[in-house]
Amino acid sequence: MVGGQFSTPGPLGRTPGRRLTYAATVNDQQQTPPGWFEDPSGQQRWWDGVQWGDAAPPPVPAVPYGAAAQAYGPAQIDAEKGMATLAQALPIVIGFWGPLIIYLISKPEQRFTRHHAAEALNFSITLAIALIVSGLLMFVLIGFVLFPIVLIAGVVFHIIAALAANRGEWYRYPINLRLVSGAVEV
Repeated sequence: MVGGQFSTPGPLGRTPGRRLTYAATVNDQQQTPPGWFEDPSGQQRWWDGVQWGDAAPPPVPAVPYGAAAQAYGPAQIDAEKGMATLAQALPIVIGFWGPLIIYLISKPEQRFTRHHAAEALNFSITLAIALIVSGLLMFVLIGFVLFPIVLIAGVVFHIIAALAANRGEWYRYPINLRLVSGAVEV
């Protein structure tokens, strides 16, 4: 240990703080295991143990959390409003099957449609759980009051969400279990 740091050589015989030279690369090539290292020009490349391979792909810039909704333009939203509205309105008629099909057929670049399909699917699953619990509570009579309330609230929330999707808004249900990913944080 030198000055509080370990002095064991790193990739291609490098020690911390020591600049890699071409001579060090040529001398250490027989001992270096395969991996990603800096080549003599300083570029990240694959070393297979004998020769240098392809250069590393450029790093993908990080997108801040929640920036997807702001970076998505009005032209894309206008093109996807119909499918998003359909994803929010179909659960009134056929339950969670409508948003599930739209979620599965929407492409990852169709973020507005995918957001609304994921939200509608999550809410439909939440609503189904609430209706099952209400049905079980019918044995103690409170379910007879709770079941119609949950059913009417579900229809009202789906209509509100369908109208918001038709206006091009990124709608999120106020009461929802987030079980299916794909909804954008807004």
